[in-house]
Amino acid sequence: MSLLRQTAAGQLGRPLTGLIGTSARQCAQPSVSPRAAPASRRGRATAVDPNDVAANGGVAASASSSTTPITSTPAKEGAIRHNWSRKEVQKIYDSPLLELVFRSANVHRMHHPVNRVQLCTLMNIKEGGCSEDCGYCSQSSKYETPSNASKLEDLETVLTEARKAKANGSTRFCMGAAWREVGGRKRGFNRILDMVREIRGMGMEVCTTLGMLTTEQAKQLKEAGLTAYNHNLDTSREYYGKVVTTRSYDDRIGTIANVREAGISVCSGGILGLGEEHEDRVGLIWEMSTLPEHPESFPVNALVAIPGTPMEQNKPISFQDMLRTVATARIVLPGSIIRLAAGRHLFTESEQAMAFLAGANAIFTGERMLTTPTSSWDEDKAMLGRWGLRGMESFEDKTMAPHLSATPVAAAADTISIEERRAKAKASEAFQSA
Repeated sequence: MSLLRQTAAGQLGRPLTGLIGTSARQCAQPSVSPRAAPASRRGRATAVDPNDVAANGGVAASASSSTTPITSTPAKEGAIRHNWSRKEVQKIYDSPLLELVFRSANVHRMHHPVNRVQLCTLMNIKEGGCSEDCGYCSQSSKYETPSNASKLEDLETVLTEARKAKANGSTRFCMGAAWREVGGRKRGFNRILDMVREIRGMGMEVCTTLGMLTTEQAKQLKEAGLTAYNHNLDTSREYYGKVVTTRSYDDRIGTIANVREAGISVCSGGILGLGEEHEDRVGLIWEMSTLPEHPESFPVNALVAIPGTPMEQNKPISFQDMLRTVATARIVLPGSIIRLAAGRHLFTESEQAMAFLAGANAIFTGERMLTTPTSSWDEDKAMLGRWGLRGMESFEDKTMAPHLSATPVAAAADTISIEERRAKAKASEAFQSA
């Protein structure tokens, strides 16, 4: 048996140890060298040329003036990587759907408890009147939509909603304000800081989405106890200009950098059904993978077309495209929480269950999501129960790094801090490059 193992290992070019559940075809794929280059611009790691691996015959060129190639380290399935090429991500996305889901489900088991789904509730604390021109959004002041501009909600109203969410099983409470940016809103921002403190005091995770913010504003949110900040990239860099013109892609990446610098977890994802192509969904996931730190959360929204917006005639995204996006994101961003967000109510229960199998492990539930419908707490808890799933606790360890065991790992029982999660992710990266 030892001789057989050595012979097979030699044929594949790598040892068999730790490859249980991985096909020989996957093991024999060209390897990709880890990217060690520093960030080329603030908020984003140096992007790999999509043709780099093919151009170098599967090896990375030396950083010195020498032309002697350095043999790359084989990438381990499920390892946290920041050196994905766009072609690699496209190849994953284009693979046969059931094969893709099988792979993503295996990666999910390396990183996350398989029967846990976090319940999150999102409250619109300041609706409408936004100066941005996001083509999908009913809260833009540039369009005639059903949304009406409102003032910032008072503290007690928000706390009442947070208590209701907690009583119904939600462990993360998110607050959204229809602002372009926090700057110039000192009084309103101070009120939001009070909201964050009070909700964190209830033992809930707290997330906000308030538009662009500076490093100093992010630090104030961190000091108030904010768990995560949501700032979506929406789509690929190439397609973004057809969706929004009042804020650049790099503006968004800059805000993400400010959030990360303050020590707050990043929640950033996109919207499907904006008129984008498959390549744009790949581009979105690839952009996320090149960030210096993968987002803690990757929300996947399905466009809910709102009358009066430029995208009111867009057709709903197909479930197959939603599933393909979720599964690809799970493989490329293995340690991130994948949140089924707006538009989830458009899919059947069995379709949602397939998304959970593919790696989705959080949902937004309650009464509504900003200005769009969502399933109720009772409906969602009953659905999870029918599929043998249960909710997560607040601040529960949602990952199981170093994530690379050959056999499935039991669900973690202890809770850990966000800082500890980051340390675990770095341990996984070190394991990959060893």
